Amino acid sequence: MPQKIEFVRLVGTERRVGETLASVSRHWRGKDEKFLFVSPHDDDVVVGGGLMMQLAARESVPVHLLVATDGRMGYCSADEQRAIADIRRRETYAAYGKLGVPEERIHWLGFPDCSLTAFQGRRPAGPGEPDIAGYTGLQNALTHIIRKVAPSQIFVPTWADLHPDHKLVHQELMISIFHAGGDIWPELGPPLTRLPHVTEMAVYCDFPTPPSLRIRTAPEMLQNKLDAIAAFASQRQIDLVVRTIRDAGPEEFFRSIDLRMYQPARYRSMFDQPQGLYALP
Repeated sequence: MPQKIEFVRLVGTERRVGETLASVSRHWRGKDEKFLFVSPHDDDVVVGGGLMMQLAARESVPVHLLVATDGRMGYCSADEQRAIADIRRRETYAAYGKLGVPEERIHWLGFPDCSLTAFQGRRPAGPGEPDIAGYTGLQNALTHIIRKVAPSQIFVPTWADLHPDHKLVHQELMISIFHAGGDIWPELGPPLTRLPHVTEMAVYCDFPTPPSLRIRTAPEMLQNKLDAIAAFASQRQIDLVVRTIRDAGPEEFFRSIDLRMYQPARYRSMFDQPQGLYALP
């Protein structure tokens, strides 16, 4: 593994190589860059993007973290059951502090772990439910945080992950980005003037299609990431995750997503070709 920091982005048949994020980005906004990492559970993003977080800080890019669930299903012993949400919150602050994310940039949605199907969309909040402006639901909360942070780039675990919470957060995030750029629900904050670029991370399962960006760092950044993962000591299986990532070395992969609205003109040329070129079987 090289000791220096290296970024490699694939754009079509082109291969861009650089030593900074800005040098390989297709949409860098300079001093206006701001990253939002969306984590279905508190420990997901450090696994998939712990190196990227450190590299963003190295380039003076503010990093925010959004944690969707409260971790209540993450207990590994009966003694932890009642206190596990508080335990994991303390572990989250310790873990991401090692990566340079201050506590004030960590946003908690507080939805019940493993029960996100009950919080799809947006509806009036019931007693004891996560509440923003009198409403609850993933789209309500995500739209609010996206408008509040106004990120230039959002990182989220791939929708292809097997965990239902990961799938739902990804799904609700994409429509919430659309909402955040519109005039709907003004009580959630002013709409974005420019939508963020979205990038997927692989946490436990593979990407649905090959990634488009690879980053490599010096070993000390990998050790910082491993120390951050190990901060989630309440999760008994975390030692296996640490060993797997240590064996893989100081690199991470990411997959860009293009948010494209329907435009009929994009397909017009397909049907204007000479007869037979697009003949149906």
